[in-house]
Amino acid sequence: MLILIVCVVVAAALIVAALLLTGVLGGGAGPLPRLVSLTVGRDVAEADITEFYYTIDSSTDPPEFQRYRLSAEDGKHYFYHETREGDHWPLTEADITVSGTKELSEEEWAAFYACLNGGSVKARSESADSGGRGPWLFLYWKGDRSKYQEFSFADRGRETSFEELCRAARDAQ
Repeated sequence: MLILIVCVVVAAALIVAALLLTGVLGGGAGPLPRLVSLTVGRDVAEADITEFYYTIDSSTDPPEFQRYRLSAEDGKHYFYHETREGDHWPLTEADITVSGTKELSEEEWAAFYACLNGGSVKARSESADSGGRGPWLFLYWKGDRSKYQEFSFADRGRETSFEELCRAARDAQ
């Protein structure tokens, strides 16, 4: 009989704990948030991508700033690059030394998209790398509602290929 009472008390405690965690009891804010990750090419369609940012920003001496941006507008794709240089930090738009925009051909866009395809986007979050040099990667797409934007390449090889494509596009201007 004592074992039965102990089992009932433990079961009741587990049920109450589950209800508290889901916010059903205690006026909670609802269920605990789930970490959601969406995959480019499966959950985020190529045609829905509006912008992609790759930024390195470092407070080293001398400071370093490099940004690459892909964007889509009126059915066309564009590549933008920006380098900032100076002897102070943070570097601002006044410190831009080299920048340019180029309309991408279908083949060039396909090469960039091949690097993004299979990557993932998740909700922005604080991380141990906050304050580091980056690269900071953000993907904006139709329907994201400013929620899922923090991007990760599928693998290091695709990230390296992306960086090489950016350098080649930048140097070709």
